[in-house]
Amino acid sequence: MFKEFREFIIKGNVLDLAVGIILGVAFGAIVKSLVDDILMPPVGLALGGLDFKDLYLTLKQGTPAGPYPSLAGAQEAGAVTVNYGAFINNVINFLIVGFAIFLVVRTANRLRRQPAPPTPDTKPCPYCKSTIAIAATRCPQCTSELAAA
Repeated sequence: MFKEFREFIIKGNVLDLAVGIILGVAFGAIVKSLVDDILMPPVGLALGGLDFKDLYLTLKQGTPAGPYPSLAGAQEAGAVTVNYGAFINNVINFLIVGFAIFLVVRTANRLRRQPAPPTPDTKPCPYCKSTIAIAATRCPQCTSELAAA
């Protein structure tokens, strides 16, 4: 049983899948850092020092009642919140990951494409089956007249 399991694990598809998942998780962490640490701070600064992580809507006040200085403060007080700032960050993460995957798939498809077959410059003679030029009007082997090409 162990031998069969080992053969299953060593198959190329399983290894490819494992490598893909590991790289996907690592890539997701890089994109999350890109959005949270590189892209969103300048956007927040351009919007007057706004931190997207702290954008929320209070549905129910906690104890003590708000206003709360930040999302963490609202959560500590037990307030029920809709964290739309975190949602915006996750949407941006998704768009970046989706675009990167699109680029990878597009590149892979280009590499897989087969070049168009070359246009033939010869054809078989319909009478003697020897190879003749495509524009020939008479076969050089059997001297038969050929239909116009």
